Amino acid sequence: MAANSVVELRGITVVRDGRHILDEVDLIVESGQHWVVLGPNGCGKSTLLRIAAFREHPTSGEVRVLDSVLGRVDIRRSRASIGWVAAGLTDALRPDLSAVDVVVTALHGALEPWWHHYTDDDRRRAASLLDRLGVAPLADRTFGSLSSGERQRVLLARGLMSNPAIVLLDEPAAGLDLGGREELMGSLEVMTSSSVPTVMVTHHADEIPAGATHALVMKAGRSIASGPIESTLTGENLSAAFGLAIELERRTDGRFSAYSSRRPD
Repeated sequence: MAANSVVELRGITVVRDGRHILDEVDLIVESGQHWVVLGPNGCGKSTLLRIAAFREHPTSGEVRVLDSVLGRVDIRRSRASIGWVAAGLTDALRPDLSAVDVVVTALHGALEPWWHHYTDDDRRRAASLLDRLGVAPLADRTFGSLSSGERQRVLLARGLMSNPAIVLLDEPAAGLDLGGREELMGSLEVMTSSSVPTVMVTHHADEIPAGATHALVMKAGRSIASGPIESTLTGENLSAAFGLAIELERRTDGRFSAYSSRRPD
């Protein structure tokens, strides 16, 4: 593994029922980098992220994360150093848990607080993370009573609870309305301003936080382009990925806007 690399996925291929979900995809993430994986629905983005999170095995290819090789280590221990944020966690968590309990249980990768002992310092850390992500007043509220956007920000705090060496985010803005998404974007920009590397999956350019440094653009299980965001996230590459003429603009606040340049006849 390269000296500065925290993630090395090389030649990742996933075949299911004779169909290639991923086909020879590479993703190399170095310290301090903040990656976005962008492409249409069904292109294999989330599968790639789950492999990086040690939650799925590829059919072939090499997976190294934080000097651990998938298939040669105890994945339960390796996962402790990987922050994992996915919309699917919402359904897995009991809705009457408090927000602070949702966060603190990540310390041991649990879904319930009674499985492990948590100290006052643990709970203070969880409360501090909620404050850092702008939802401190929600600490004692039940998870199920929160809005979708509030729940996602609680899950972001949860992803940081174990002091991870990398944070992986699978479509954190999925299902949010405009207000919820924009509130979440502020929290994502807090994360991408830190030195902890991140990889975020999305299929919307306007969900990319301003601090993103690198991009992988995908289509049909393959990589179209990969590298620094300025040269990789282009209208040409997005047009190739989505099969539609797309214009891409970078705003003065560092965020992106994408739209189709095709006009009706």
